[in-house]
Amino acid sequence: MPSNRQLSVSSLISGIEKVILVLIVMLTVGAVGIELGVVWKNQTIEIADILLLFLYTEVISMVGVFYRSHAIPVIYPIFIAITALSRLVVLQSKDMAPETILFEASAILILALAAIALRFTLIEGLDGTATINKD
Repeated sequence: MPSNRQLSVSSLISGIEKVILVLIVMLTVGAVGIELGVVWKNQTIEIADILLLFLYTEVISMVGVFYRSHAIPVIYPIFIAITALSRLVVLQSKDMAPETILFEASAILILALAAIALRFTLIEGLDGTATINKD
């Protein structure tokens, strides 16, 4: 049975966690507003803008899942990394050496394979626990 001190430390950490989650969402929504302002000002929408907005959406989704289940499925950060790398390739491919583009594309492929492997080997419960998928 946890002591009062352990419970108060746990409550403190939980409170800090909730404050940080709210800050992450607020800052992400602010970044979305800034990006939409840039798109509005430029009167053009580029693929990099869409990828950035998608990245923001994934961050908010990850916070939502964490808030509901108190666990972050490993697949969400993988999706965020794939989107971030894709955006990097789109933005900088003109100025990059071909080898660098190949390395970044390989990293995207490795992350995608990892996401597929996780999807087919683990089933995540609502409480964030994972069980082996027998299908």
